[in-house]
Amino acid sequence: MPRVGREVTSREPDGLRDASPRYMQVPWEITFRGMLPSPSVEAAAAGWVARLGHVYDRIQHCRVWIDVPHRHRRRGQRFQVKISLAVPDAESLVSCDEHSDVYVALADAFVAARRQLQDHARIRRGDIKHHAA
Repeated sequence: MPRVGREVTSREPDGLRDASPRYMQVPWEITFRGMLPSPSVEAAAAGWVARLGHVYDRIQHCRVWIDVPHRHRRRGQRFQVKISLAVPDAESLVSCDEHSDVYVALADAFVAARRQLQDHARIRRGDIKHHAA
């Protein structure tokens, strides 16, 4: 069952509690499969979602799946992280990674998602030149 994360907002300076957030709040949810939900992993994912909000402010939704598919005796426990981002004018951007450390897998998947968001933003702004063939 997916756990819906709290919306990530920027930290407000003292005395400016009514000020608007510096970036868009990204709605997100996290799902744990094959493992117990972990508040520390969820907090790490929330931090990464906040960073994605700085990269591209038009993210409509972010879904994170953390999965432990099988238990191999030789390779140990492997964590798979899959991230799906919904952005306007594009198919959903998907990033996947696998590692024996859940935090490394989470970081690698979010770095790949950030790269995809940056590429998408460059295309939308028209920064990428298309050469004639």
